[in-house]
Amino acid sequence: MFINFFQELRSANIPVSLREYLTLIEAVDSDVIEQKVEDFYYLSRAALVKDETNLDKFDRVFSHVFKGLDSLEEGDLAQIPEEWLKKLTEKFLTEEEKAQIEALGGWEKIMETLQKRLEEQKERHEGGNKWIGTGGTSPFGAYGYNPEGVRIGQKEGRHGKAVKVWDKREYKNLDDSVELGTRNIKVALRRLRKFARDGQPTELDLDDTIKSTAHHGYLDIKMVPERKNKINVLIFFDIGGSMDSHIKLCEELFSAARSEFKNMEYFYFHNCLYEYVWKDNKRRHNERMNTWDVLHKYPSDYKVIFVGDASMSPYEITYAGGSVEHWNEEPGGIWLERLQQIYESVIWLNPVGEQHWQYTPSIELIQQIIHNRMFPLTLEGLDNAMRELSRG
Repeated sequence: MFINFFQELRSANIPVSLREYLTLIEAVDSDVIEQKVEDFYYLSRAALVKDETNLDKFDRVFSHVFKGLDSLEEGDLAQIPEEWLKKLTEKFLTEEEKAQIEALGGWEKIMETLQKRLEEQKERHEGGNKWIGTGGTSPFGAYGYNPEGVRIGQKEGRHGKAVKVWDKREYKNLDDSVELGTRNIKVALRRLRKFARDGQPTELDLDDTIKSTAHHGYLDIKMVPERKNKINVLIFFDIGGSMDSHIKLCEELFSAARSEFKNMEYFYFHNCLYEYVWKDNKRRHNERMNTWDVLHKYPSDYKVIFVGDASMSPYEITYAGGSVEHWNEEPGGIWLERLQQIYESVIWLNPVGEQHWQYTPSIELIQQIIHNRMFPLTLEGLDNAMRELSRG
């Protein structure tokens, strides 16, 4: 397994030497770390990665090679005994069986029932249809199936049916240095640029110099300020969860936007806009920014772009407490409406194919809130989106 890891790193063009690999093996043999995947990750990263520009490549290789070996730490779960949540089985149901499983019937009922079962349940459970456990059809637990439930202790989503997820999740920042595939995106984004001359006169105005010289009979040099793009842009990126499958496309967009818009600020959110956003996904639990502060800091002439699949439980948009990560005091839809009261030019770019939008209720909800200014994240969609922003 370790040899395969070493070969995969070399295949990914990460400059790993045989000496570094042997050092890693020696450290493992010497028991310098506990037998945990997370500890091995940090050890191998310290031993094998010499340049921080290769960290993202390393993470991708590590995730691929050691997929399925992740361990759950005590702090990563809700306050429920960890032994209850350990995955022991993976239950697969037929489509007919899945169709027979009904949801509990609404957000209030789900949360009320969860609270009741937390009070009643005294031991670990697996494979059933009522108690909190693993591998069953109960709406509460991990690695089972229910069309609408609360996921607790599971590594990641599988069916996309959970309405709340109580796991600590870590997301990565988008790589704004990505260049492949960004050329056409840059061309589409250029529709939004608006140039103006501002500042000190530093460039020669040849036409005016010739005209003035001919008029006065002596050399009369005329200078003008540098021509700069005066468009101000705010971009909000949905990160994590179902957006993981769209990372490459979002990185290309991010890289192109950083190149084309000199006056650009970006923030991250998850699923829907709530009372806080963040700039660094690795520190998002500690360095959050109040959304109200962001909306009051940047003037109303900023163009606002949301990038996300808008695929979530409708509760996240319409209910207080609907967020999958925390108890939000106000629905996400309220925050989207507030933002539009400040900024006139707002659009949403969706990486999900437009032909699939009608099958996801949350996408239709977002569409209504932003007044049908959602565009597919394609070159044609980008072109239309930039035209829409230019009208404001």
